[in-house]
Amino acid sequence: MNHYLTVLKKYTTFTGRARRAEYWMFTLFNIIIAVVLGVLDAVIGSPGILGGIYVLAVLLPSIAVSIRRLHDTGRSGWWLLIVFVPFIGAIVFLVFSVLDSQPGNNAYGPSPK
Repeated sequence: MNHYLTVLKKYTTFTGRARRAEYWMFTLFNIIIAVVLGVLDAVIGSPGILGGIYVLAVLLPSIAVSIRRLHDTGRSGWWLLIVFVPFIGAIVFLVFSVLDSQPGNNAYGPSPK
């Protein structure tokens, strides 16, 4: 939960680096919350309004942590645009996000480890 709150506190920080744990814990909590909101939407009969509001609320923090994760692997944040390439783009981004951090300092700052 601490990593999730950390990402929300840094919701407009596009500089620096984010460790794998920070990125993946934020992603895990997003999935859990989305499933819970989906169930709530189904129970109350709304057409995904709660889920839509949540997605809009965490859109900017999600982009920011993804860019910081790319920075941690030594890549520019512009690599995030690869997700718009159908199928292959998502796989490439997944590989980038599971790679280990670059040891020591890189162009985006000191190692968060």
